[in-house]
Amino acid sequence: MKYVLVTGGVVSGLGKGVTASSIGLLLKACGLRVTSIKIDPYLNTDAGTMSPFEHGEVFVLDDGGEVDLDLGNYERFLDIKLTRDNNITTGKIYQSVLDKERRGDYLGKTVQVVPHITDAIQEWIERAARIPVDGQEGPADVCVIELGGTIGDIESMPFIEALGQFSYHVGPGNFCLIHVSLVPVLNVVGEQKTKPTQHSVRGLRGLGLTPNILACRSTKALDENVKEKLSQFCHVPAENIVTLYDVPNIWHVPLLLKDQKAHEAILKGLNLLGSAREPDLHEWTARTKICDMLHDQVRIAMVGKYTGLSDSYLSVLKALLHASVSCRRKLVVEWIAAGDLEDVTSKEDPDAYKKAWNLLKGADGVLVPGGFGDRGVQGKILAAKYARENKIPFLGICLGMQIAVIEFARSVLGLNDANSTEFDPETPNPCVIFMPEGSKTHMGGTMRLGSRRTLFKVPNCKSAKLYGNGSFVDERHRHRYEVNPEMVSQFENAGLSFVGRDETGQRMEIIELPGHPYFVGVQFHPEFKSRPGKPSALFLGLIAAACGQLDAVLQNNGHATMPLSNGMANGKAVVKPYQNGNGVKSSNGSLNGVYSNGNGVHF
Repeated sequence: MKYVLVTGGVVSGLGKGVTASSIGLLLKACGLRVTSIKIDPYLNTDAGTMSPFEHGEVFVLDDGGEVDLDLGNYERFLDIKLTRDNNITTGKIYQSVLDKERRGDYLGKTVQVVPHITDAIQEWIERAARIPVDGQEGPADVCVIELGGTIGDIESMPFIEALGQFSYHVGPGNFCLIHVSLVPVLNVVGEQKTKPTQHSVRGLRGLGLTPNILACRSTKALDENVKEKLSQFCHVPAENIVTLYDVPNIWHVPLLLKDQKAHEAILKGLNLLGSAREPDLHEWTARTKICDMLHDQVRIAMVGKYTGLSDSYLSVLKALLHASVSCRRKLVVEWIAAGDLEDVTSKEDPDAYKKAWNLLKGADGVLVPGGFGDRGVQGKILAAKYARENKIPFLGICLGMQIAVIEFARSVLGLNDANSTEFDPETPNPCVIFMPEGSKTHMGGTMRLGSRRTLFKVPNCKSAKLYGNGSFVDERHRHRYEVNPEMVSQFENAGLSFVGRDETGQRMEIIELPGHPYFVGVQFHPEFKSRPGKPSALFLGLIAAACGQLDAVLQNNGHATMPLSNGMANGKAVVKPYQNGNGVKSSNGSLNGVYSNGNGVHF
């Protein structure tokens, strides 16, 4: 097993996740099997109880692991399925060591950070690296490890020490360290400054780790004299210093690395030059060029609770991007804070109210993503009502499906007091209820999590067609509440169709509104399995409906067939959505590529 470690210096948010994902993609393009591990130095056991405002979205894996959003990057770029063990946290390590101590495994010993914590970290890395994640048997060839945080953080010190020991343990030729650092440009003089990176590398070397490659983040490509200066002071060969300058779309990052021959430096450091081929990124390059050249827009209104931080809905944004590129449309996301649509806002902030409704009415499609808590729920209900009554394509995910059911109960069934017991425990018409197996005392890891099977009960429904006319689909879940099965017959008699259910037939998974161009709600999270070349089926349906292509997609068994400008695949690219739970994606921090109304974010 070979290991590539990606660390970060100077400041956080430089894009270590995208860099690590791009390195993995580049190595995979060289014919190597690749897996990934993300190390998060925080004390939380996992990301499940952290606010999206605090740490971005919680990404959910097939095995139910609630993990850092960077694992979403890895899955999307590498088209792999990771496990909860691929995300290491300080909390997990200390918990495992303390469990051993209580069992008596260290009987007679004083349990310390060194060697017990550091040994546990190394053992976890070796164990997780050998878990097959690409559908093939046996361990991967290379494991890309991303160390979260910044060099010098107190909380990451045990991991730095463990990784220093680990590099010695695996030996030369099996370990390559890539340090991502910042080379700022001062506007006053316009000069690229190397001192922050020099200090960062000095700190890294002082902790026992020596970088093999420097990946320098900057606004523009590094000047040759700057590279020479960095090489001299950081003790890294000039050919091993690559620039990761700002690009319009993060899909360019693997291409940047390839053009600067980063793969050769990595393969040389891992003694793999003789066994790897030249990287084949033709399909990736073609898709990136197509994304850059799109000009016909599709506007999607994102009605949510966490619109102040786009990372809160990162996988949703990426799934929208994958679908829009496959339909050859430039994605424009109109961020709408759900609370701004509510009547109370018309009195407290008339301008925000008017702006929100204008954005909603100007959209080609409406998406209500998942969430927790009652803030903004009434605004989401109003958005669902607007989309239903005006036949605007609509996709509701998790809570988005539940509010569509609540809105239907109020507006069509006439149950004005219908609600979810999450928001009103005493509602006389509980159309959404707490799941019987849920825990009301413990929050972490107690939801219905991970990949679950949904059976299609209406074979010719839009959802089944988008999923390739299969009889079932496996998608990832994360919820505590569900549609009340005792009210399903009322809804269906009034015209709302529950086309997908779980294997017991009692848990509602997919709703559709017959006669509507595209009104779909799902209890699961299809965004987690969307990939750049294989968009999520239901996101593809939303985008296709929003730009008038849905009939063609449905006739083609849920595939979007569009010509490619570079003649790839004989001039045709058949973009297959994820079906029956197969699937990858791109993502992280900067949402390059999407146009957005509020914060200038571009896909």
